[in-house]
Amino acid sequence: MKYHIKTYGCQMNHSDSERIAGVLEMAGYEKTAEESEADLIVINMCSVRKSAVDRIAGNFKKYKKYKINNPNFKTVITGCVLKSDRKRFEKLFDLVLDIKEIESLPERIKKCHCEGVKTTEAIPKLQFNEPNNEIATLYTVVRNDNSNYFHIQPQHQSKITAYVPIMTGCNNFCSYCVVPYTRGREKSRAVDEILNEIRKLIKSGYKEIILLGQNVNSYKPDKNTDFPKLLRLINNIPGNFWIRFLTSHPKDVTKELIKTVAKCDKCTEYIHLALQSGDDDILQKMNRKYTTEHFLNIVKMIRRYIPNCAITTDIIVGFPTETEKQFQNTIELMKKVKFDMVYINKYSPRAGTESYKMKDDVSWTEKKKWEVIANKILRETALENNQKYIGETIKILVEKVDDKFIYGKTRSFKNVKLELEIKNQELIINNGKFVKIKITQTDAWGLEGKMIK
Repeated sequence: MKYHIKTYGCQMNHSDSERIAGVLEMAGYEKTAEESEADLIVINMCSVRKSAVDRIAGNFKKYKKYKINNPNFKTVITGCVLKSDRKRFEKLFDLVLDIKEIESLPERIKKCHCEGVKTTEAIPKLQFNEPNNEIATLYTVVRNDNSNYFHIQPQHQSKITAYVPIMTGCNNFCSYCVVPYTRGREKSRAVDEILNEIRKLIKSGYKEIILLGQNVNSYKPDKNTDFPKLLRLINNIPGNFWIRFLTSHPKDVTKELIKTVAKCDKCTEYIHLALQSGDDDILQKMNRKYTTEHFLNIVKMIRRYIPNCAITTDIIVGFPTETEKQFQNTIELMKKVKFDMVYINKYSPRAGTESYKMKDDVSWTEKKKWEVIANKILRETALENNQKYIGETIKILVEKVDDKFIYGKTRSFKNVKLELEIKNQELIINNGKFVKIKITQTDAWGLEGKMIK
């Protein structure tokens, strides 16, 4: 039996897919890169943006054709699935499964084959939207039992970079976000589990460890441990490797965290700090729990203690009630910070969130226009930041080699491309090496250089 996994969403979704693959391969399934050859297609989805949900539903006609040609063909959807989306997908997919129950996937698929009917997990039929609702608290605690999920051995897609989830869920209830309703409340993984997993990865030759969580800096498995302490413990693991982490909520970034990153030699000069809006009124309506002044003070601290740090962010344009002036406040903040990368999203209302109750009163045309303007500012600041690298000698991690080029990343998460010279042919079989290069030219999205001895 062959399987194919399609992943939508953030790095946490990709990490989940590695665990799904681990479960299926332990059950004897074989991976195929071609979905048309698969007996089982697993969609690991993200409900954050409605466009992704619509795209998944739109692809389903194709799966119907596969089923005609292959009577054993089955479809599964899992991941971050909102209750409203779940009802829609129950009519399309053979199985809708909570991501925390993926260990039971082979058995559930077997049951689908035996019964020949669609099946879904039993979930409480509860309605809740409010963060302080007692029923919501009960519901998310019940759904967020990760005792087995974290123990699943992932099938890593890379032999160089490994995603390591340290926590899951979120307690913030940003008004536009579905994560607390699909992932549940925050649950931190035990320190020893994380350290043991990373030790094994380093022993296996991994060079880049990316710690994952909806809000990594609120990691706290017990009263004696927090995220800065975890970083120090990982940094003390013997080996030549880099540490990155995603993603950080500005309200929980502390001076101790920034100083820890600065002092730990394996922690890279890269921080993703989700802004979402540069206007205080919009931030309040988003329930982000910080102001633009607070955000700028964090950036100032980062620049002070980690001078060469690349800072990336997320921004939503066209949030309900957002005016042209409020959008311009975001643009002005982008100019001040000079982000290295900005992931710009047009606001999309999601049923079940607080902002869904607000009128989506910014037109799609206006949202697209604002997206273009924000991208223009990003190109300018990213190019300015990258040009500072010209003439610099830096270390990169080689990720890929083809017939013409070597591709890699800097400690600051910049993409790098080098021409493949005859004397560097050995890198074709040595991806995952750290090498020194001299930067010769740049554009807004990456660097180019030459290998040096």
